[in-house]
Amino acid sequence: MTALASGIDFVSFNDLVNWSVRYLRESRSRYKNTFSLIRIGDFLIRNRNIIEIQDDVLYTRVTIRLYTKGVLKRDEEWGRNIGTKRQFVVSPGQFILSKIDARNGAFGLVPPNLDGSVTTADFLSYDVDTSRINPEFLTLVSSTKEFLAICQSSSSGTTGRQRVDESQFLNIKIPLPSLAEQDRIVAAYNARITEAKRLEEQAKGLEEGIEEYLFEILGIGVPSTLSAIKGLQFTSFQTLSEWSVNRIIGQNSFASSIYSVVNFDQRQDLINNIFRGKSPVYESSKGAKIINQKCVRWNVIALEYAKDVKAEWLANVENEVLTKACDILINSTGDGTIGRAAIVTEKEIGLLYDSHVLCLRLKSESVDPRYFMYLFNSRYGQAQVDSIKSAQSTKQTELGIGNLMKIFFPLPELTLQKEIALNISAWHKSIKTYLRNAEKIRQQAIEEIESELFAS
Repeated sequence: MTALASGIDFVSFNDLVNWSVRYLRESRSRYKNTFSLIRIGDFLIRNRNIIEIQDDVLYTRVTIRLYTKGVLKRDEEWGRNIGTKRQFVVSPGQFILSKIDARNGAFGLVPPNLDGSVTTADFLSYDVDTSRINPEFLTLVSSTKEFLAICQSSSSGTTGRQRVDESQFLNIKIPLPSLAEQDRIVAAYNARITEAKRLEEQAKGLEEGIEEYLFEILGIGVPSTLSAIKGLQFTSFQTLSEWSVNRIIGQNSFASSIYSVVNFDQRQDLINNIFRGKSPVYESSKGAKIINQKCVRWNVIALEYAKDVKAEWLANVENEVLTKACDILINSTGDGTIGRAAIVTEKEIGLLYDSHVLCLRLKSESVDPRYFMYLFNSRYGQAQVDSIKSAQSTKQTELGIGNLMKIFFPLPELTLQKEIALNISAWHKSIKTYLRNAEKIRQQAIEEIESELFAS
């Protein structure tokens, strides 16, 4: 009888693989009655291809991304540097899982490029009986949230990295349609994923096209790194902004064949102000919000990463420093984040930013803020940020107000700046639409599998 009928549930002793009520009930109650339930262990054969690691051999090692995101090459390493000498050799098409992270979906099929790769005993690999199950169907079933919930209940341990119990994992039962039905489900899923990838490729192409458009219309090229520039270089004395070889060569590298190239050191009339953020007093509970490096993404501000600060501390900050519409926030420091710029919109007005963030306030009648932001975030602007980083003699790289003032950029008439910004903004909206639709299609592909195999 069911638990709903009397509060008592029964299970056959043959199905008793785990003294866990949660495991027993979750593993049996989620599937539809349409298909027979078959143990995973009935069509998986443990890979016993063991190898002794040799010091003078270069081995390819495997890693598995969480949530069934793929089996990938981890690295290549000489045997002398590998501590665990007894390992397993894997082959294409084998089903492989991480004992540590299987509860979080770390399993999948070994791809052809990893043929002959090695794994430790923390990875379990299996040959798949293809006369009974389509390997791709197995990976699809294992990628569903219902299967992951059952897999989690077959893991043991007290930390977030619980190890899966192999015998319990192999005793998990999944619905097994006929091979023809499996092939149909896999084909329908792959058709969805192909469409999603097509949209993602369109987004990628449009993203690449933005810079091509920007560089062509402004008469600038893809800048090379300064270290790669060799030979005799010349510059006009009237454009010499400072006695620095790096900056002189840089100005030549970032020149435009159509427009004058300027920086804010030369044209301070183009800016209202540049502010450096404040070092805040943080609040452990909910308080006023302050923008940090993590909030400043490419072109947009992600307020979900803002931190709490003491409201009374924020009350002492001058209003002039707080964000205004069309301000440009730029990360001044941070490994992997330095040089990212984003524009302030209506929803981010009146906020403060910490000392790792600069606020550039332009005179909008001379420079369109979105135009400058897009150019600064392009390879043209980021190459200049990189040249600043490479010139630093310490590990603590700082863009800083002084260096920001020296960033070169073409200055066409304002109407063209606005046209460029408008076009790029429209393309970015299209990119977001492509990616949003691609993600929706991927989600629908999984939901279709779940609706066919699992109870609602």
